[in-house]
Amino acid sequence: MRIALIGSGRVATCMGPQLKAAGHTIACVYSRTMANARELADALGAPATDSLQSLPMADVYLTMLTDDALARLAPAIVKGRENALFLHTAGSIPMGIWKDAGAGRYGVLYAMQTFSKGAQIDWPQVPVFVEGSDAAELETVKTLASDLSGRVAELSSTGRKKLHVAAVFTCNFSNHMYAIADKLLATEGVPFRVMLPLVRETARKVETMSPQDAQTGPAVRGDRKVINEHLELLKDYPGYAALYRLISIDINKDLK
Repeated sequence: MRIALIGSGRVATCMGPQLKAAGHTIACVYSRTMANARELADALGAPATDSLQSLPMADVYLTMLTDDALARLAPAIVKGRENALFLHTAGSIPMGIWKDAGAGRYGVLYAMQTFSKGAQIDWPQVPVFVEGSDAAELETVKTLASDLSGRVAELSSTGRKKLHVAAVFTCNFSNHMYAIADKLLATEGVPFRVMLPLVRETARKVETMSPQDAQTGPAVRGDRKVINEHLELLKDYPGYAALYRLISIDINKDLK
């Protein structure tokens, strides 16, 4: 299929090469900044544009934009191309955004993974969740998703939004905890890399047991002495102390 990539950020730089490797033609790369569009387009052997009006005809218009940008630009993406298939990759945007923009054929292709430019993604293991405006379009989206991953499943917009919330807890909030740890360690001249074996083992355990069963630490033990000592150490960081207390209570309600 001829696929126009709308966006040149982290998702596009990871997904675009995989789609090309699967045999699809990248019709163009759009970005509001021509330099960004050209950087990815050159890597994919495709034309670049910073104008939605100049998008070439394609079978699929695959948008990888921020939620606000998608809501703002969807009508302009669809206009004059109503017979194409329009897909977005957002976790929290309902499929119906395309219908509201005037599209007749549309869906969602949501790869549940954290993306960084230059990262090597193990695509066959990435869960990809899809929707389609009707049975025929759903099959088309499933086929396209199967070119990316071996783990494709259908999920409603409501289910995908809840999945996205879970992903925020699993990935974004966990990474913020790493950032806090990094700041605290830096005050003692200790590099964050000392935590990496702990990070790896924590992730490994939940591959073989439930997160609830894998929970360790003073909160789950109800060890108020250690908790209070930690809170004392955090007295110069009131925000971190409040977060520590809140999470501890959520782990063990008896600590209230």
